[in-house]
Amino acid sequence: MGEDPRSPRSIEPDQVPHMAPVQLGSITVPTPVVLSPMAGVTNWPFRVICEEYGPDGLYVAEMITARALVARNPKALRLCHFAPSEKIRSLQLYGVNPSITEQAAKIVVDEGMADHVDLNFGCPVPKVTRRGGGSALPWKTDIFTELISRVVKVCDAASIPVTAKIRVGIDHNHETFLEAGHIAQEEGCKAVTLHARTTAEYYGGHSDWSRIGELKASLDIPVFGNGDIWGAEDALAMVRQTGCDGVAVGRGCQGRPWLFANIKNAFEGNPERINPNLGEVCRIIRRHAELLTEFYEGDERMAVHDLRKHIAWYLKGFPVGGSTRKAFMECENMADLEREMGNLDPSIEYPPRVIDKPRGRVRFAKKVHLPYGWLDARTTTHEERETLFGDDPMDASY
Repeated sequence: MGEDPRSPRSIEPDQVPHMAPVQLGSITVPTPVVLSPMAGVTNWPFRVICEEYGPDGLYVAEMITARALVARNPKALRLCHFAPSEKIRSLQLYGVNPSITEQAAKIVVDEGMADHVDLNFGCPVPKVTRRGGGSALPWKTDIFTELISRVVKVCDAASIPVTAKIRVGIDHNHETFLEAGHIAQEEGCKAVTLHARTTAEYYGGHSDWSRIGELKASLDIPVFGNGDIWGAEDALAMVRQTGCDGVAVGRGCQGRPWLFANIKNAFEGNPERINPNLGEVCRIIRRHAELLTEFYEGDERMAVHDLRKHIAWYLKGFPVGGSTRKAFMECENMADLEREMGNLDPSIEYPPRVIDKPRGRVRFAKKVHLPYGWLDARTTTHEERETLFGDDPMDASY
């Protein structure tokens, strides 16, 4: 079998592309590297750790549901918090109803919550797409256009740039990315991020970076590429192959926030790469736990429970044994965490077999979940809008 032409291994790592700063309205992003928003992951403690390692880029808060923000849901409001050290306060909104999303954007503006707003049109999760949201929404060009237009109008008044995150389409028979990119540009978005998979592809296989190149060639605004950046050389390869203006990193940094240091070094032509030993990883886990405890206003139990998934990622590949991993998953407070870390050998080197390798979800979706009759037309009827915009209590969960 021949080598996949999209593979980063086909690019010499010393071929460093020039990465110019990206201007998003009044905001300058000195190094266009983005921490992609991930539900349950990119709260401010994790963002702070990533930003401390990485360049002056965009470190985006996890998705906030517009209806939840309008309802003043406590969890949604907590997720809107930023640490004082964060250089650019970047927040992502998700909504289906243009009016509700506009109201959420107005709250962000009126209460000075963020410096930048990203709109989520890329989420492939069934509970989102079955309500017409996330990566399903660009198919309905009327709602897509109206939602962006309303949010941009609100944010422009406060000089807050708006960007959009999209996918290639629902599937390869229903691709929307070029049209969606042009609509976003025409309605005032300052940049577009493309995850180079369809909804149907979910997180499976290798994303098709050629589509990022197509979108870049088609638009005047900056294009960020997203998908399968597992190491610094992947970031270099994506830029060289597609000409994109920047890269967005998602699952690749789960349990390895130092990836941003490696990408920073790569774009500076520095060959140094961080692959910490187990002692250093424990130091990061400890700091992460302390920041989460602050995030949860001193509640160690909440903090340690939140940290559990991160610990599984931090320890991935290390030969620590199943019983140790189980013990970490049963920790209830900082003392428990310290006890388990004290049982580890800090001298164990970072396992080569997981360096720059995929992590997180890699499976294909079995089926794309959409509202009934969604693909029948590119615009919505009055009846469809009434169904979509009904007062769904799930929409205000967070």
